[in-house]
Formats: sequence, structure tokens, C-alpha cells
Amino acid sequence: MNDTGVATIGMVSHAATDSRSLRRFEDERFLTGRGRYQDDEQVPGALHAVVLRSPHAHAAILAVDAEAARRLPGVSAIYTAAEIDDLGLLPCSLPLKNEPPLIVPPRSPLARGRVRHVGDPVAFVVAESADAARQACELIAVAYEILPAVTDLAAAAEPGAPEIWPQAAGNLALRYRLGDDDAVATAFRRAAHIVTCRLVNNRILAAALEPRAALGRFDAESGRYRLSLSGASVHDIRRELAAVLKVAPERIDVACPDVGGGFGMKNVTYPEYALVLIAAQRLGRPVRWLAERIEDFASGTHARDNLTTGRLALDAKGRFLALAVETVANLGAYVSSLGPGSATTAPTPAMGGLYDIPAMTMDVRCVFTNTAPVDAYRGAGKPEANYLIERLADEAAHRLRIDPAVLRKRNFIRSFPYRKPFGAVLDCGAFAGNLDRVLAASDRAGFRRRRAASRQSGKLRGFGIGCFLETARGGPNENAWLTFRSDGRVEMAVGTQSNGQGHETSFAQVLSQQLGLPAEHFHLVQGDTERVPTGGGHGGARSLHMGGGALVLAAHALIRAAKPAAAQLLQAPADAVLFQDGLFRAPGAGEVDLATVARHARETTGLPLSGHGANRNAPLTFPNGAQTAEVEVDPETGAVTLLRYVAVDDYGTLVNPLLTEAQVHGGLAQGIGQALMEEIRYDPEGGQLLSATFMDYALPRAADLPGFELALVELPTKANPLGVKGAGQAGCIGAPQTVIHAILDALRPLGVTHLDMPATPARIWHAIQEVRTARTQR
Repeated sequence: MNDTGVATIGMVSHAATDSRSLRRFEDERFLTGRGRYQDDEQVPGALHAVVLRSPHAHAAILAVDAEAARRLPGVSAIYTAAEIDDLGLLPCSLPLKNEPPLIVPPRSPLARGRVRHVGDPVAFVVAESADAARQACELIAVAYEILPAVTDLAAAAEPGAPEIWPQAAGNLALRYRLGDDDAVATAFRRAAHIVTCRLVNNRILAAALEPRAALGRFDAESGRYRLSLSGASVHDIRRELAAVLKVAPERIDVACPDVGGGFGMKNVTYPEYALVLIAAQRLGRPVRWLAERIEDFASGTHARDNLTTGRLALDAKGRFLALAVETVANLGAYVSSLGPGSATTAPTPAMGGLYDIPAMTMDVRCVFTNTAPVDAYRGAGKPEANYLIERLADEAAHRLRIDPAVLRKRNFIRSFPYRKPFGAVLDCGAFAGNLDRVLAASDRAGFRRRRAASRQSGKLRGFGIGCFLETARGGPNENAWLTFRSDGRVEMAVGTQSNGQGHETSFAQVLSQQLGLPAEHFHLVQGDTERVPTGGGHGGARSLHMGGGALVLAAHALIRAAKPAAAQLLQAPADAVLFQDGLFRAPGAGEVDLATVARHARETTGLPLSGHGANRNAPLTFPNGAQTAEVEVDPETGAVTLLRYVAVDDYGTLVNPLLTEAQVHGGLAQGIGQALMEEIRYDPEGGQLLSATFMDYALPRAADLPGFELALVELPTKANPLGVKGAGQAGCIGAPQTVIHAILDALRPLGVTHLDMPATPARIWHAIQEVRTARTQR
């Protein structure tokens, strides 16, 4: 028994004792203070930049007077829109094919003529110290004419709402429609049951431990720019910055040192990146910028924030016939790099989840509001898609009085390969088995007894089931390069990017298996456009699938390149040489190890032994799982205690189970945070950001979470040579619906049947009071 009175059945993690579970190599430097993050970089003569931001949600800029600030000692330069009028606009890189096309209004690095959200950058101050730059900001006088603002998503889409951009009538940036309307309409006409859910997917933020930071340099002799930042996807950021600076991408180098968390919000190009570079070029000195926490809240990208109505058609036996989805999605004040994709292309392959649904439609309206831009955050669209279908499945089960587990199993996809209505093809899955296993591990059979015990102490106990289907890959192409160094170590340059996932360890394990060398012999190079020619970077749980797959191909290429040198050493024909377990062998000629062959190749050719792998047009992989949560709710206060969380998840072949568990645990914490407490809120009247610091934006702490119980199922995919499926986003995708279902299960005896995230004590308490009031008025 554990301390919640729940019997644990066969769910003790064995990841720590699995021989594949190496401790992360990179942790030694992190734990001994030798990690190097962006602000650790010491650059002699560097200037410091601070951004003056708008205090208004929507206002015309009538005048900017910076003369007094410019006279302040230590101030090197102050830039407003007038001073950077020669720069280009921040682009949107989303390859979205849609008619009519996405409206992308002009976004200058500094606001031109109008500010459109609290935190919009108005001036960029560069000084000898950050304190001097802050003092100068206080002396800049900006005359504003305050304009009507709209921060509420539903209100922004209504007729008569204040218009944020003249080219976007009704604040509509994009209408994205997909699916077979006739097939869905036919299915709904013949349906025995139709279930409808109207759901809020709350606005949240990434809250990375390390805020955004950037350091810009310019080499006048070569005409090259160098940007070092706390970020990811360096090649994409370089391409977008080239458009802003109006130079060839090859004139910009972008690099990341160690990164203290990103979760998607650091994948995009921010105005400050262009500003530090242009300031460095004009002033002839390096320029650094470090966001304060309130800046990350006000001007870093936010996530989720949509209103969705889902309708599910079922036949008389409870089989799913069709799904119709209508969504209003918030883009914020500007179109961020990949923002519209979070509500359109990203959720598309995951729509419908694990279920065999013959027909589906999506109708998404992306709208502008006077809020910070919305972009990718862990899962990016997949959490929203799974939350919708799982809430519908649970609601259907209660309406039809079918056990939620039984209804799910009745509708799971069972035959593979399976093509979903929007085109995604699943190659494998054991969804029913995973659900059966998690229910047994959670001791669902004993839940009635535990519920009765909670009732005796005045608490409401609930048990929730949630499933998820992730669609992992990110960009479809990736590259890797392997080079034997003169010291005998192998340099692995990969176009993916670690933000703390442990790539230095897992990638070395992949190559250790391929090349027969100890994992400690490999050195990772990443996140640097000067050292890695191309790359798709971070996002989409793509690292092992795409980067690991490219490394395997690079290893094969290296072995092919080594065969002539091995043949010379073995005095055998090259086509007779075979490689296995780190050794080259030829019949009757003995054997020689790879390291010796690499030395011989360098000595005879003068060049290092190397290999390049290009992972092209890789298909999606489909991580999936079944999860349960058990909660207690105090009906007098609305407080929720999460007692237990159990998951049975399939991430394909595991390279390092310990790292996989760590990724899932982090995702679960973020998904639970969205379900229970996290929410970005704006004042609907003036548009002020109400949750601007950690005093107002709640993140889950250790005391809010139980010890996660996780079983990992290894069902390999054929989408890559490793059989891996990707685990980085899954916890964040599965947890929200699982926790909300548990809370609703606790509250249903009182008559509460609907609750939106976050399920805060106040929201739960009000839902209980509304039901009680309605009953007394009957």
C-alpha cells in the first residue's frame, strides 16, 4: 500500500536498473557549476540593452522624446522605430497552404505608429551597464493616444469588436477548413446519439527556468553577424533574421550555449535578436540583452488559448461515427513564427486521438487580440486535439451510461496500418492492452472502497481515465555528420537541438551501438550554424526519430568510408570486409578495430574519417498511452489533492529508459499545471496583464504532485531505423484530460458535469455553489 491507501500493482519503475539507463554525461558540469548559459558568457567591452515596452494594450504612438535619456552618462544609443526604419519585418515561417491565405500584418522589431499589446517593444536602449539603460528608459517620454482594446478571445471574434489590424476585418487572420463535410453530415443524420462539448483550452506560458537572452556581435572586416542566444532552431532563426537585416543568411552565425529550458517558446525569432545585432553593427561593440522575468511574461510567446466546440456522433452501440470540430484560436497581436500552426496543421494528424472515426471535419478561425503573440509550446496542437476527443469520449460514456473504459476500447483503432480521415497513417499500436494494464495497475477495482473512505472524511474522490495520441517528428528532414578527431574521439554534429533532454548521452548511446565504441568516446556539436551546416532544430519530439535516425545513417556512411582503409590493413579486398561490433573482419585475414582504421585513414590520406547521414522525408511517429489520475476534492473549499498518477505509455524502442522517464515526468508536471492552476489572464477592460509574475501565475510545485508511476511499453515503429517514437511532449498531451476527468468524477455526485481548465479551488467551489443554488430554487 502507498500513503494514499492505494495498492500498487506491478508499476515499480525499473528504468534506473535497466542497463540502457546511463546517467546523463552533461549533468556533471551542470551540477558542479560548469554549465555555460547565455548570460555566463564574458565578453570584454560588451554593452547592455534594455527594452522600453508599452504599458498599454492598444494605443497610437503620437511622439517619442528620448533626448533627455540620450544625455544620460553611459548611454550609447537609443533606437526607436524611426532609427531602424531600414530594417525589414519579422516573418512568419509557417508553410501553410490555405485559401484565402493567412493575413500576416507588418511586425517591425520596434512598434511603428501603434502598440498592440502590453509589452510591445517601443524603444531599445543600449548603455555601458544595464542599470544605466534602465535609468534611460525612465527618461523616455512617449505620448500615447489610448485606443479601444480587446483581449478576450470570444469578444474579439464578435461583430463590433475593436479592430487590431485594418487588413484583418473582424480580427480574422485565417480560416482553416479540412475534412469531408458531406460524410460528416451524413453520419450525424444517421447517428443514434450526438454529444457536444464546448471547451476552453486556457492560455499558458512556458516559464523556462532561464529567461530569454541574446548577445550580438558584428565583425566589420568580414561583414558577418554573430548571435548567441538562449534558444533553439538556430538555422530557422538565422533565416528569419536575414530577412529582418536584409542580408544573406550566410552572413549571420547563430549559436546556443547550454539552454535552461525552452519548451517551444524559444524556437521562434524575437525582435530583440535583430536589435542586438543591428546595435552591435552600428556601435562597433558587442551588445547583450537579458529579459527580466516580467518581460518574458509580457512579451515572450504564450500558448494554447482557444475555444472549441466538438460534436461526436455515435451509433446505438456507442461506436464513433463522425467528429466535427469548430475552433476559435487566439494568435495574439501579431503572427509569430509558427503560431497559426498550433491551431491548424499541428493538431490535424492527432485529431480524433486513438479512435477509429470514419469521418472528421475541422473549421478553425484564427483571430487577433491585444495580447502577446501565441506560438508553439510543448505539444503544440496535439494537447488541444487530444483534450477535445477525450473530453467527448468521457461525456459520451456518461450520457450513454457506458463504462468510460469500455467505450474507449470499443472504439480504439485495432488494425494497422490505419489511415486517419485527415491522412495520417499509424503503423502500430496496442491501445486496448495499454488501457487494461493501466487500469489494473491503478487498482480501479478497489476505487469504490477508497471513495467511500474519502466520503467518511468529508472529501469527494474521483478516478479519471485519459488516453493520448502524439504525432512526433517536427520537420521531415535532418542531417548528422560524424568525424574522427585526432584524439580518437568521434565528433557528432547534429541538426537537432537539446534544451536539456540529454542528447549528449542518448546520441552517444545510439552511436555506441552502431560503431562498437564506448559512449564516452563521442562528443556532441549542436546549435551552431557555423559548425553544423543545416538542421531542423528543436520541436515536435523529433530528436531521436530525426537526429538519431540521421546519426545511424551517418554511422553507416562512416563504415563505408572506412572499408578501404580497413582492407589495406587486413590485406583483403574491400568487398570482402565486414563490420560488426566495432571490428572489421575479412575471411582468413583477422580483424582490426574501428579506432585503428580511423588512425590509418588519417595517416594515409591526411583527412579524418567521416560520414554524413541525411534523414529525408521521414514519416510521423505516434507515441501513445493510457493514463489514470485519482483525486480528492474538498467540497467546502474546492481544493484538489492529486493522490496518484499512473501511466502506461508506448514510445517505441527505448534508447535510455531513465531519460525517457525524466521527459515524461516533466511533461506530466506541465500538463497537470495547465489542468489545475496555470492561466495567463488579461484585464478585459484595459488589457493589462494580470498574471505578470510568479506571484500571480501559479506553477506546480513538488508538493502539488504525487510520485508518478510509469510503465514503458516498447512497440517499435518502422518510421526510423531505431524504432523510436519520441517522448518529449507526451506527458503534456495526456495529463490535462486525465486530471479533469478525475475531478469531474468526484463532482458528478453533486451534479457538476462540466468544468474548464484550470480547475482552481475557486472555479470548483463556484461550480458546486451554482449546482446547490439551482437545486434550492427548484
